[in-house]
Amino acid sequence: MRAHGRVRDERSPARRRRLPPSRRQSASSRGAAETRPSWFSRPVRNTCASQSAPHIHVDFSRTLEELPAERGRRRRKKSKKVEALGVAHILSTFNNTIITLTDVEGNVLSWATPGKVGIVGSRKSTPFAGQLAAERAAQEAVSMGLRRVEVWVKGPGVGRDSAIRALQNAGLEISAIRDVTPVPHNGCRPPKRRRV
Repeated sequence: MRAHGRVRDERSPARRRRLPPSRRQSASSRGAAETRPSWFSRPVRNTCASQSAPHIHVDFSRTLEELPAERGRRRRKKSKKVEALGVAHILSTFNNTIITLTDVEGNVLSWATPGKVGIVGSRKSTPFAGQLAAERAAQEAVSMGLRRVEVWVKGPGVGRDSAIRALQNAGLEISAIRDVTPVPHNGCRPPKRRRV
């Protein structure tokens, strides 16, 4: 092959004999010692003490158990003080019932679903499941200070009436009941009928 006017044979680079591992290591360390720069063998000065940075003192005598556990500390829930008047939103579908208790501005105070109280599968769509969920949500809200609610019901499910009754039995005074189920003015096409 021609490179810059000279003919070089590619098969004849300077072939060196492979040394045994013990001699190879010593030879490489000898070569490394020769190629080291002059500053490599100088002792390292401690420059941190001479700088004007603040000195940090670390106490290594204390064990990990004695150190204050600041990161592992759990935060306690702050008990909110709420107004006595609020709104109970009941979303009752064919498969589930979701109860949400809010204040008048719409900030959520407590919520519950049948899944939260331990009911799973097809039993979530029963009136009993709606009753248990409403009881759980009402207990949390009453402990915060809620006393009177206006009930807004949405959806065609079977858990509506039992949820309203459970809210009343839990100690909440119901001032009004509104049905806010959205009714389309011939909007979206409904799902196809089931053929059973």
